[in-house]
Amino acid sequence: MHTTFPTLDEWLTYCERLHPQNIALGLDRVRTVAQRMELHFDCPVITVAGTNGKGSTCAMLEAVALQSGYRPGVYTSPHLVHFEERCRVGGEIVSAGDLIPHFERVEQARVKDGAEVALTYFEFTTLAILHLMSQSRLDVAILEVGLGGRLDATNIIDADCAVITSIDLDHMELLGPDRESIGREKAGIMRTGRPVIVSDPMPPQSVIDHAMEIGADLWRFGKDFNYDGDKQQWGWAGRGRRYAGLAYPALRGANQLVNASGVLAALEALRGQLPVTAQAVRTGLAMVELPGRFQIIPGQPTLVLDVAHNPHSVAALTANLDAMGYFPTTHAVFGAMADKDWAPMLTKVAPLIDRWYFTDLPTPRADTAEGLKAKLAELQSRAGLRTDVSMQTFANPQQALDAAVEAAQAADRIVVFGSFYTVGGVLQNGTPRLNAKHLGN
Repeated sequence: MHTTFPTLDEWLTYCERLHPQNIALGLDRVRTVAQRMELHFDCPVITVAGTNGKGSTCAMLEAVALQSGYRPGVYTSPHLVHFEERCRVGGEIVSAGDLIPHFERVEQARVKDGAEVALTYFEFTTLAILHLMSQSRLDVAILEVGLGGRLDATNIIDADCAVITSIDLDHMELLGPDRESIGREKAGIMRTGRPVIVSDPMPPQSVIDHAMEIGADLWRFGKDFNYDGDKQQWGWAGRGRRYAGLAYPALRGANQLVNASGVLAALEALRGQLPVTAQAVRTGLAMVELPGRFQIIPGQPTLVLDVAHNPHSVAALTANLDAMGYFPTTHAVFGAMADKDWAPMLTKVAPLIDRWYFTDLPTPRADTAEGLKAKLAELQSRAGLRTDVSMQTFANPQQALDAAVEAAQAADRIVVFGSFYTVGGVLQNGTPRLNAKHLGN
C-alpha cells in the first residue's frame, strides 16, 4: 500500500523527508521512476538552461505561444510564494488540487513492487509536474532546468530545442570552478541533430565543442541570429527570417533583449512544428509578465523587486538601477544564501545603496542578517567601499521592507534583492503598493 495525502502541503513535507540530501545529482533514480510511470510528451519540448535569464526566456516563449493560439505548459523553479507557481498550463498557474493525483502517481511508481527508489524533493516534485503536463494536451512544453543541465531531473526528457542563456559562476560547488566546466554541464541538455540556441554572446568553448561533438544544430548569438535597436524599437534577424519595428519586451532591463533574441531563434528553429505569426511575436513580447525580474512597482517610494542572487545577475541589476535616473536615497532589503559569492555581489551594487536592511531568510542555506552585515563591514575596510551608509538587521523580509518604508521619503526608491526567498518574503500578501508617510520636507 503506497502513501497518500489529502493536501499539497502534506505531500511537499513528505518529499522533504524522503531523501537525506537536498541536491543529489544524477539521473538514474529519476529516470527509473519516469520509466515506471511511462512518462512521455506528445508535443515539442523546449528545455532552457543557463545561469541567469531562464525564467524570463520561458515566460517570453509562453507569451508568444499563447498569442499564437497554442496551449503551452511551463515548468519553472523555484517559486516566489506558492509551490503551484512552478507550473502553468495555458497561461494559468495550476491549482494545488490539480497536482495531488500526480504526486500520487509518482509515489506509486517510486515504491512499485517493493523496489523503492529514493528521490530528492526536487526530483519528486519535477516528476509530478512533468506528469501533469504530459496529461494536459499541450501544444508545447517549456522546461526550465533547475541546476546545471546534464544531471538535472528535467533532462530525462529529450528536448526538441535546447536554449542556453547566459553562463556565469554560480553553484560552483556542484557544477565546477569556472565557466568552461559550468558550460559543459549546461550543454548536457543538447540532443544530436536538434537545434540548440546559445544566446550568451560570449559562450564558453565547452558549449560550442559539445554541440560539435554530438552533432547538434548550433545557433549562436552574433552568428546565426542577432538584434539591433534604438530607443524606440528593436529588430531581430536570424536564419531566413527578420522581425523589424518590435516594441521592447515588457520585462525591463538591457539583458532582456539578449533573452528575447534567443526566444525568437528557438521559435524560428521550431517553425516546422510550431509556427508563430509576426503579430503573435509582437504582442507576446509586449505583454509578457514575470514577477521579481527587475520588476518596478510604481508608488511613493518606487519599489524594485529582483531575484538577482549571483554576481552576474547583481551586475545586471546594478546597471538597470543606474539607468533609472536620480533618486535622493536608495534603500536595499537584502537577504542571500550563505554559499553565494557575496564579495563581488556587494562590491558591484554598494556604490548605489545608501541604507541597508539585511534580513534573515526561512531556510537553513541562508546567511544570517548579522552575517551579511559583517561581510559588508569587512568589504568597507578591505575594498574601500563607501562607509557613509546605515545598516540594520531584521528577522524577515517583510519587517525589513516595513522599516525601509518607514524611513523613506516619497521620492526615494527601495530595492529588494538577493534571493527568491527575499523577494517572495515581501510578496506573501500580494504585490505591495507603497505610500510613503513622508511626502517631502
